[in-house]
Amino acid sequence: MIAMAAAMLTIVLLGVGFAAVPTSSCGEGPVEVACPTDPVGPHGRSVSDTFFFVHRPLGENGSITARLTSMTGVITYPPPDHDEIVPGLVPWAKAGLIVKDGTAPGSSYAALMVTGGHGVRVQHDYVHDVAGGPGGVGAGSPRWLRLTRSGGTITGYESADGVRWAKVGAAHLPGLPATVRVGLFAASPGDLTLQRTPLGASLPESRFTQVTADLDHVSLDGAPAAGWSAAPVGQMGRTDWERYHRAPGLVRSSGTFSVTGTGDIGPVAEGGHTARSTLIGLAVAMVIVIVTAAGSRSRRADDAGAGGRILTAKAVVIGTAAFLTGLAGAGVVVPLGSAILRARGISVLALPTLTGLRLVVGVAALLAVAGVFALALGTLVRRAWVAIGVAISVTVLPYVVAALPLLPDDVSRWLLRLTPAAAFAVQQTVREYPQVIAHYAPSGGYFPLPWWAGLAVFCGYTAAALGLAVLRPRARRTRWR
Repeated sequence: MIAMAAAMLTIVLLGVGFAAVPTSSCGEGPVEVACPTDPVGPHGRSVSDTFFFVHRPLGENGSITARLTSMTGVITYPPPDHDEIVPGLVPWAKAGLIVKDGTAPGSSYAALMVTGGHGVRVQHDYVHDVAGGPGGVGAGSPRWLRLTRSGGTITGYESADGVRWAKVGAAHLPGLPATVRVGLFAASPGDLTLQRTPLGASLPESRFTQVTADLDHVSLDGAPAAGWSAAPVGQMGRTDWERYHRAPGLVRSSGTFSVTGTGDIGPVAEGGHTARSTLIGLAVAMVIVIVTAAGSRSRRADDAGAGGRILTAKAVVIGTAAFLTGLAGAGVVVPLGSAILRARGISVLALPTLTGLRLVVGVAALLAVAGVFALALGTLVRRAWVAIGVAISVTVLPYVVAALPLLPDDVSRWLLRLTPAAAFAVQQTVREYPQVIAHYAPSGGYFPLPWWAGLAVFCGYTAAALGLAVLRPRARRTRWR
């Protein structure tokens, strides 16, 4: 039990130590400022909500219509030479119409947009995405867009001529107030490329991008008489390009609205810390559990005998002790470490309460299965040092080399599919979203299997090891030499 207590303290102390030690800072020129934090969306998760917004009030029933005639943009210092600013749009640059519950970042919204490379879309509340017609806009191929509101339902339509309309999709926004903001928007996420390391691992690099959209024939129905307001949602205008070349904003000329913006609207896929960051001591704690379980001895020499009853009893004891160790350690460090990081002004991705509980229980289950796995190996090979070496080599080692990163992404993914290290997926609290540009790899916290599937892989290995240990003929008890 002393070893299990040490494992629990390892999880807590390393996690709290990581949270308390300064690891990053933010500044504007020579002045250090508080690092920005991500807003929280309607579903309790951290989101990106940065775009330029031209808006007016809209009541419970009404619509906005506009013709999008042009989308242009810039990408700063792209490969291969990273030495120039080039014209172009990233695939998920977006511009169009949006209905939003106020202008606060993280508030509920529904948007109808044309993208740089994915056609027309209806997106709402950061995680939902519906595809419309393919293609972009140009001088000879404008896109008419229309958003209608009926209570809490927002519906998007597109048209090539402003006469024949096709429905793209609808969104139901519960709790939408009687008066919302409606208008035009523009956003452009960073341009992502991957830099290869000598061993083949990939390191993400993101560059600033900007989009300018020209819209005309803008009309509103059901909106009170009011002028247009124009301002960014979220932070922008801080790069040299925006300061000295083209600032975000609105330019109106002869009925045309030219809207320039940067940023993105969607779930946060990269940046900031996750709850997994506070579990930095988990791998070390697993080593302690493995050493303890593989080296455990019985006063009797036939643990695998008597129909496996003794081995089963030991597995229950070790599994329970390891489960409680993980439950206590993760139950303390996840909320405490996250609170320390936030108190220091460091962004931590928010997650729903049930997801946090699943994370804590998953970590406990991971340590429990690891303990039983090491016990079974120790009984099977009857050399504690061999069992410990094998257990660490197929659990902790694949996880470490995949997470650092050291190996090519595909190799890391296969290691975390085929080995018992797949069970480390219980730490995953972030999801992949096709509409968000990100480096979806184990080094970024994205495991190739769902948490339950990864844990099932480890359970399968453990069941096989237990079965072989039970079937092996009686012999000496586990030895260290």
